[in-house]
Amino acid sequence: MTRLKVTQLKSAIGFDRAQATVLRSLGLRRIRHTVEVEDTPSMRGMLLKVRHLIQVEESVKE
Repeated sequence: MTRLKVTQLKSAIGFDRAQATVLRSLGLRRIRHTVEVEDTPSMRGMLLKVRHLIQVEESVKE
């Protein structure tokens, strides 16, 4: 299964509370924090919800 590297670039302050909840459920805690998540349809939906606050890269596994 593919993994994605997700980095928070902006704060959730000033946005909908649901978007802050999505950032927390992804495991992001602060700006410039990076986590790796599985590439599943449910994760893609969560990433789409906060796409203006994050950066997504495909993680390379050897």
